[in-house]
Amino acid sequence: MSTAISLRLVALSGFSAVALGAFGSHGLRGRLTPDMLDVFQTAVSYQFYHSLAWLAVVLLSLHQPSRWLRLGGICFGAGILLFCGSLYILALSGMRWLGAVTPLGGLALLAGWLFMGLAASRFSVLKP
Repeated sequence: MSTAISLRLVALSGFSAVALGAFGSHGLRGRLTPDMLDVFQTAVSYQFYHSLAWLAVVLLSLHQPSRWLRLGGICFGAGILLFCGSLYILALSGMRWLGAVTPLGGLALLAGWLFMGLAASRFSVLKP
C-alpha cells in the first residue's frame, strides 16, 4: 500500500475517532446503558491510541522502510476495524455474538506493536 493511501486511512481513522467520541459523549448519553456507553468509549480510546501508533508506523516507514513496519500498519488498521468496530456495533446494537470478533482485533493490535518493535530493533540509527 502506498504511503499516501496509508496516511489517508490513518487520517480517516483519527478523524472518525474524534467524531465518534463526540457523538458518544453528546449523542448517546441517556440513550445507552452506562455499561454500553463504557464499551463505546473503550472503542473510541483504542481507536484513537492505535491511530497514533499507525501514524508512527507510516512516518517511520518513510525514514526506514521495512516489511515489519508494513505488517505493523496492516495489523493496526485491521485491529482498529475488528476490535473497535465490533465494540461500536455491540454498544449500538446489543449484538453480543460480535464478542467473538473483538479478541481477533485485539490480537491484530498486539501484532502491530510486535511488528513495530521488530522494525525498531533493526533501525540503524538506534544501534550503538
